[in-house]
Amino acid sequence: MIPFSPPRIDDRTVQAVAEALKSGWITTGPRTKEFERRLADYCGTERAIALNSWTNACELVLRWFGVGPGDEVIVPAYTYCATANIVVHVGARPVMVDVLDDFTLDPNDVERAITERTKCIIPVDIGGLPAAVDTIMGLARSTASKFRAASDVQRQLGRILVLSDAAHSFGARIQDRPVGSQADITGYSFHAVKNLTTAEGGALAFALPAPFDAEALYRHFNVMSLHGQSKDALAKTAPGAWRYDVQLAGFKCNMTDLQAAIGLVELDRYENSTLPRRKTIAMRYQGAFQDNERCVVPVLRDNDRESSYHLYMLRIKEASEAQRDRIIERIAEQGVSVNVHFIPLPMLSFYRDLGYRIEDFPKAYKHYSTEISLPIYYDLTDEQVEQVISAVRLAVNEVLS
Repeated sequence: MIPFSPPRIDDRTVQAVAEALKSGWITTGPRTKEFERRLADYCGTERAIALNSWTNACELVLRWFGVGPGDEVIVPAYTYCATANIVVHVGARPVMVDVLDDFTLDPNDVERAITERTKCIIPVDIGGLPAAVDTIMGLARSTASKFRAASDVQRQLGRILVLSDAAHSFGARIQDRPVGSQADITGYSFHAVKNLTTAEGGALAFALPAPFDAEALYRHFNVMSLHGQSKDALAKTAPGAWRYDVQLAGFKCNMTDLQAAIGLVELDRYENSTLPRRKTIAMRYQGAFQDNERCVVPVLRDNDRESSYHLYMLRIKEASEAQRDRIIERIAEQGVSVNVHFIPLPMLSFYRDLGYRIEDFPKAYKHYSTEISLPIYYDLTDEQVEQVISAVRLAVNEVLS
C-alpha cells in the first residue's frame, strides 16, 4: 500500500535524536534555541519561537492580544478545526467566511464580516498555497476606525490583528519572500505529516510593526509557554541562576530539544532537497491531470504566490460527494492511500450544533465534496507516482462512466 504522507525519517534523523539524548538535554535547551534562530533566518523575521504545536502557539497569540468573550475572530469555513477551536478556547466567537476557487478565504467576504467586535483575522494557507495575506493586512489597516481596543496591546496596535495560519505553507513564497513576514504574526505546524516535521511541534514568527519589539515579544511568549516562569531550563543553568519568578498564570507548551534535533536536520535539507522533490511530484500530477476534462487541478503558483507543495488537492469535476467517496474507495482498492482536506467547519457536529450552516458556504462545500488529496512526500518514488496517477484515472473513469 502506498501511504499518504509518512514523515522523512532516515539515519541522519535517528543520529540527531540519539545525540540529543546522549547530551542530557531532552527538554528545551540549546538545540531548541538554535532551531529558533534558524527558523527566523529562513522566514525573514527578526525572531521566532518554537512551541509544541500550531494550536497552542496560536492560542497564546489570541490570549496575548486580549481576545475573549464578546469578541469575534474571522476564519474561513474551509479549514481544519484547530483554526476555530482556539477562538472557542478563549471564549470568542468564530465568524466564518467562504473561500475562493483556490481554497483560501475570500477577502470580499472578510470585509463584509468585519464589525466593531472583530479583534483578529486568521487567513489560512491551504495545501501550501498562501492566502491573500497582503490584501487582508490592507483590510485590517483600512478598517482601523472601526476597531474598539479593549487591552493595552490592542491599543498599541490600533487595529485588527492578522494571525496567519501557515500550518501548511512553511517554505511557500509571496512575491518571492518566504511566508512569515507578511502578517503580524505567522503560525507554523511541524506535525508528523507536514513538509518539515519535529514529530509534533509549531512555531510563531513575529512581524508586528513598531513600536512592537521582536525581542520583547519573544521573551513574553517564552514566559507564557512555561507557566509564566521568568527563566527556562537553559537560562537556569548559568552559575547561581537557579532563582526564578512566575510573572503570570501561563501555559505549558514549550518545544523540546528532542523535537528540535529533528527540526534542525529537516531545516538543513529543506530548501535544496525536500521542497524540490515535493515540487517535482506535484508538477508530475499537474501534467497528468490538467488536461483531463473530469479534473480540476490546484493552483500551485501564480504571479504573486508559490506553494510549499504540502498537498496536491485534486478536484473531480461534477462528482457528487457520494461519487467522490466511491472514487476514494476504488483508489484504495488499488493500493493507494488518499485523503480529503478538509471537512468544512459547519459540517462538524460541534460547530453545526452552534448554529453554523454549510448552506451559507457554498464554495466550501463544493470544494470539499469533490476534493481528493493525493500522496506527496519526499520518499515517494517516480514509479509510485505513476501508480497513483493510474489508480486515480481508473477510479474516476469507473465511477463516473
